[in-house]
Formats: sequence, C-alpha cells, structure tokens
Amino acid sequence: MKTILMFVVLIVIVSFSWAEDWETYEMVNLLLLIREPSAPVIHENYIIFTADSNLRRVGVSFAHEDFRNVYWFRRLMIPQDRMNPIILPGEKVPSPYRDSGLQFFVFETPVNLPEVEYRLVINGLWTIDPHNPNNRRDPVSGLGVSVINVPPWRIGPSPFDGLPNGLRFTYNAQSGESVTIAGSFNNWDPFMYELREGPAGVYSLTIPLPPGTYQYVFFHRGERFIDTNNPRRIYTRDGRAASEITVP
Repeated sequence: MKTILMFVVLIVIVSFSWAEDWETYEMVNLLLLIREPSAPVIHENYIIFTADSNLRRVGVSFAHEDFRNVYWFRRLMIPQDRMNPIILPGEKVPSPYRDSGLQFFVFETPVNLPEVEYRLVINGLWTIDPHNPNNRRDPVSGLGVSVINVPPWRIGPSPFDGLPNGLRFTYNAQSGESVTIAGSFNNWDPFMYELREGPAGVYSLTIPLPPGTYQYVFFHRGERFIDTNNPRRIYTRDGRAASEITVP
C-alpha cells in the first residue's frame, strides 16, 4: 500500500509541470520523506525549501539576484489514504487529495556559488527562515538574511561519455527497478531499450546513433522523466518536456 501511495503521489507532483529539471524519481521520493517544515534540505545541486501549508503564501528571494525575484512555494497535496470509500446518497463526494501539511520550493544552486543568502516572504512580510538557525545581518541593508553553505556543484555523466558514434544514457533510481528510454530514434517506443543496472541504483545504456538531433525521455514506473544530465529541453507536440541532444 505504501509503495502504491508513493507512486500515486509521484504522479500528482510531476503533473504540475513537466519542464522542471528537478522532477526526477529520486528527488520526488526525497520530498515525500519530509514530514514537517524544516531547515532547507540539500540534494546534489538542489535545495528544498519547506514551510507550513497553513501559511497563506510563502516565497523565497535570493541575495545573488539582489532580491529582485520572489519564487512562490507550491502546496504539496497527496491522495487520501482510502480504498473506494462508500458514498451514501445525498452525501458530498470527498476530495481525492489531502493537504500534506507542507508547501515547498525546489531551487537549483548556481555553479560555483559557495553559499546561498536568502530571505522569505511569509504572508506579505519579509523575514529570515524560522527553520534555519544559520543567519547573519546584511552589511548593506542591515536586514537579516538566512544562509546555506553549498557543497561543490556535482557534474553528472555526459551522454557523450560512451563509445564513439553512440550516446551513453544514465539514470539514477532505487536498486532493482526497471528503466527504459524512448525517443525520436525509435519512434518513442518505451519498451525497446532497457537500461542495465550497475553499480547499484545507477542504470545506463549506450545506443549507437548516426549524426543528427534527437529527443528522448526515460520511462520509470510508468512515468516519463527528462535527463538531468542533459541541460537541453524541448516541448513535444503534446506539450510535454523532453531532453534533446545533437550527435555531431
């Protein structure tokens, strides 16, 4: 039941926007493990900010952008933990989702930025992050800012790391899973190419391809995922995001 529930939640979250680079199975799984608002969580090149869902509106703004932009949190809704509830005549049909108690924002850290200074906007008021004890006074404005020490940027494997005249695709997930890849090179068939695991949790496959430009996605547990090791993104005709790469 727990596995089924987490899979359904995965569908709910990813359906918000297929263009988000952070929306991988691994990242969504990590987000689901956060039970209550906490200090920012660092995962690879991303920071997860969380806040109580009872707050009317929460946003975050960054010093390296001179606090020009405010990024608003999104409420995390998850399915009700019930199986086919009986609805009597005249009763209101309940919502299939419930409030998780969290709203969140996932931020990709800039390259070579050793620390992130930020402020929150909570219900229209600027403030430091109440869940992050690391803060300081900005010497220019005199306002308090919250601080996160950022580890060195992780550079993932490149699709060009494979054999000559081929692309090596890599995907991270839990061990023992089934991961496939589909794209314009195989008429988007999600069953033709299956990635092999090794080492544990790392799936890869090298596909020989002639020169040209190709679009592709990974399939994992019935859902589509873009390639986080490839920064190029496009939208397909059905409005969903895919990764794109050019073989010279």
